[in-house]
Amino acid sequence: MAWYQTDCIEKPLCATFRKLGTCVGQNPWWFLLIPLFVSGGIGAGFCFFAENENNNIEDQFTPINGPAKSEREFIKEHFPTNDSQFFSRQRLYTEGTFASFIAVSKDGNVLTKVAFEAILFLDKKVKDFQFYDNGTAYNYYNICAKTADTCFSNALLDLLHYDPNLVESTNISYPIANRAFIAGTVGGVELDESGTSIKMAKALRLHYPLREDDETYKRLSLLWIEKFLSEFPMDLTYSSCIEVSHFTSVSRHEEFEKSSKRIIPLFSVTYFLSISFSILSCMRLDCVRNKIWVAAMGVISAGLAVLTGFGLLLYCGMSFAINTANAPFLILGIGVDDMFIMLASWQKTKVHDRIEDRLAETYAEAAVSITITTLTDVLAFYIGIMTPFWSVRSFCVYTGTTVLLCFIYNVTFFGAVLALNGKREASNKHWLTFRKVEEDHKPGESKFHGLCCVGGTYDRDSGMESELKVYFFFKKYYGPFLTNRWTKAIVVFLYVGYLASSIYGCLHIKEGIDLRNLAFDDSYLIRFYDDESDFFSEYGPRVMVAVTEPVEYWDSTIQDEIETCMERLENNSYVDPELSESWLRVYIDLSIKMSIDIREKNTFIENLPKLFKFVSSFQQDIELPGDNISIRASRFFIQIVNTSNSIDQKNMLIELRNLANECRIPLLVYHPAFIYFDQFLVIVTNTVQNIILAAIAMLVISLLLVPNPVCSLWVTFAIASVLVGVAGFMTFWGVNLDSISMINLVVCIGFSVDFTAHITYAFVSNDKPNADERAIDVLYKLGYPILQGSLSTILGVAVLSIAVHSAQLQKHLKLNGFLQLLLYGESD
Repeated sequence: MAWYQTDCIEKPLCATFRKLGTCVGQNPWWFLLIPLFVSGGIGAGFCFFAENENNNIEDQFTPINGPAKSEREFIKEHFPTNDSQFFSRQRLYTEGTFASFIAVSKDGNVLTKVAFEAILFLDKKVKDFQFYDNGTAYNYYNICAKTADTCFSNALLDLLHYDPNLVESTNISYPIANRAFIAGTVGGVELDESGTSIKMAKALRLHYPLREDDETYKRLSLLWIEKFLSEFPMDLTYSSCIEVSHFTSVSRHEEFEKSSKRIIPLFSVTYFLSISFSILSCMRLDCVRNKIWVAAMGVISAGLAVLTGFGLLLYCGMSFAINTANAPFLILGIGVDDMFIMLASWQKTKVHDRIEDRLAETYAEAAVSITITTLTDVLAFYIGIMTPFWSVRSFCVYTGTTVLLCFIYNVTFFGAVLALNGKREASNKHWLTFRKVEEDHKPGESKFHGLCCVGGTYDRDSGMESELKVYFFFKKYYGPFLTNRWTKAIVVFLYVGYLASSIYGCLHIKEGIDLRNLAFDDSYLIRFYDDESDFFSEYGPRVMVAVTEPVEYWDSTIQDEIETCMERLENNSYVDPELSESWLRVYIDLSIKMSIDIREKNTFIENLPKLFKFVSSFQQDIELPGDNISIRASRFFIQIVNTSNSIDQKNMLIELRNLANECRIPLLVYHPAFIYFDQFLVIVTNTVQNIILAAIAMLVISLLLVPNPVCSLWVTFAIASVLVGVAGFMTFWGVNLDSISMINLVVCIGFSVDFTAHITYAFVSNDKPNADERAIDVLYKLGYPILQGSLSTILGVAVLSIAVHSAQLQKHLKLNGFLQLLLYGESD
C-alpha cells in the first residue's frame, strides 16, 4: 500500500509542530502570558456589543435580497399609506403598528350575549388605556389610524352597533358582511344550512391599528403599545365565558430580544460545569500526577478564545445576531475536545524525558489531528457565510473565527500549561501546595497520608504515566467486542436501518421558520399564535396585484389582458375568486350604468373622481401624477385560502409569481408576509450548496492531511452519513429546515469530521499488523478522550435547557445532542 500514502504534507506538518512544541516547552511563560494580555486587550471589544447587536427578526431570518423586499419598495414608492385619513389594513406594505387580542369562547360560541358583553368590556378598556408623554395624557383615540376622521373600526362590531342584545338575533353573513371582509375578525366559524350565514363562532379578533405617519405618532404609538402590554393579561375573573390572548406589532421583536438576557448569563454556568466535568474526568488519586489544573486551564483556554474572537469581531463592527449567543457553548465543547486529545497524547510520553521533548512529541502526535478538525470546522463555518441569511452569516463568522483562535490558544496557551504542569510533576510537587512530596510509601503510613502526601508514580516498564482504568475498558472489552464478526454484522444491520430511516426523513422534511419558535415557551405569543392557527387559518392574506408600468387602461385590449391575468390568478387553487377586488371592474360597470364612455384617455382619467366617490378606498389603488394625464401604476387584490402550512405557502408564492410573470401586462404580487415566505425559495438550494461545498472541502483536507486516500473517502462518507441522519431526524422531531436549523447543519458539517478524523488519523498512523488490532489500539488510545469530548459538547449545549427557552432552541439542543451521539457512535 506504499503507493497509496499521501504524507507529503502530513510529515512536514508533524515536523513543524514538533518544533513548535519544543519552543513552547522551552519558553512556557511567554506562551502563557502573551495570550492573556492579547485576550484582555482585544476582549475590550465587548464594549461595542450594544451597538453591534441586531435582533431585528426580518433582517436576521429572511433572505437578504429576497424578491419581496424589492416588491415592497415598489409598493411603498407608488402607493404610500395615509394613516390619518384613509387607513386600510389590506393596503399596508408592512404589518403596521398595532395591538390585537383574540377572545375564545369557553363554551364553543363567542356570538352570545354574555361573551359579547365581556368582549365589549375589553374593547372599551383597551381604548381607554391612558399614558402620559411630557405631561400630556393620551389614549387610543388620540393616536388611532383613521378613516374619514374616525378611528378605524371593527366591521362586526359596527354591524351589531356595539349592542350585545343584537348578537344572537342578527343574521351575520360570512365571509362578507355589510360589504366588509370579516373572516379575519370571526374565527372557528360554523355555517348554517344555507352555507352563507354564521351559526356559531369560537373566536373573535379585535385589531387596534395605530398611526405611524410621522416620528411623533410613531413614538406615541409605541408608548401606547407599552401600556397595552403592561395591562395584559387583564383580570377576567368577572367573566367565565372567554379566554383572551394578545399580540402587538413589537411583540416578536421584544420576546426575541429576551433571548440574550436569558442565554448569555448561562455561559458562566456552562463554564463552571465544563471545568467541573473536565476536572472530574481528568482527576487522579495521585497528588502529583493529578491533572486538575491542566483540565481547568484547558477550559479557560477555550474561554479566552471566545473572548478574543468575539471581541475582535465586535471591534470590527460585525453584526451580532442573537442566535450567535449560542456559539460559545459549542466553541467551549470544541476547545475542550482538543484539550482532551492533547492531554491523552501528553500522557503517552515518558515522564523522565525533558519537558520540551515531551511537548514536542505531544504536538507531533496530536497537533496534526486537531489541525485537521480545526481546518474542517473553520471551513464549514466560513462556507456558511455564503448563505443569504444574516443570522447564519453572523453565527458562522463569529464561530469560525473563534474556532480558529481556539486552535491557536490550544497550541500556545494550553501547551504552556502542559509544560508548566510537566515541570511541577518532574519536581514531584503536590498539585495544590506545590511542595515536594515523597514518591514511595513509607512503612506504617496511613492510606490517607499516602493519598495526600505521596505521589509521582508511573509505569516503570514503559516510563509513561499510569493509565486510568477506563482506557483498559476500551482495550480489553469494547475493542475486542466491536471487532467481533457478529458484532460487525449487527452494527452494519443497525447502520443500514438508521440510514434508511434517515433518508426517509430527508424526503419528508418541511421548510420555513415558524415564528412562534422564536419566542419562549412561557411567552404570551405562543397562546396567540395557537389561537390564530386554530381559528383563523382558513383564509390567508389579501394579496396585492400591482401593474408596475404605465399602460393604456382605456384600451379595451389592455382591459381584456388585465382581466385575463386576474382570471388566471383567481383560478389558482390558493385563491378565492369570489373575494377579489378590482377598481377597473367596478369602474367599467359604473361607466356602463352611468352611460359614460371611458374608451378614450381623457374621459377615462377625467371620470376617475366619480369612481373614487363611489368607493373612496380605490383612490389609494391608482397612482396619478400631478398633472393627472396618465396612470403610472395601479393595484388589485385577491384573497388567499388554504395556506395553513409552509408547503402550501411556498407553493402559493411560486404559483402566483409564475402567473404574474407569464402575464403580458407587467405585474407583481405582494403581501408583507411574502418577506418571510421568500425563505422557502432559497433555504433548500442554499443548504444543499453549503453541504456539497463543505463536503468537497472536507475531502480535500482529508486527502492532504490523512496519509491514506481510502480512509479520507471514509471520512467524507461519515460526514455525509451524519448529515443525512441529523437532517432526517429533523422530520421526526418536527424541526423545519430554516435559517436556524441550517446553522445546526453547518455545525454538523464541522463536528462530523472531528471524531472520525481523530480515529482515522490514528488508524492509518498505527503500525499494528492487521486492521482489527489497529482498531483496538486506536480505541484504546482515543476512546476515552473522544468520549470526554462528546460529553463536554453535549454538556456545553444542554445547559441552555436551564432556561425556559423557545421551542426552536429546544429542538436545537436535540439536534446537537443527537449529533454528538451519532459522531461518537460512527467514530467507534
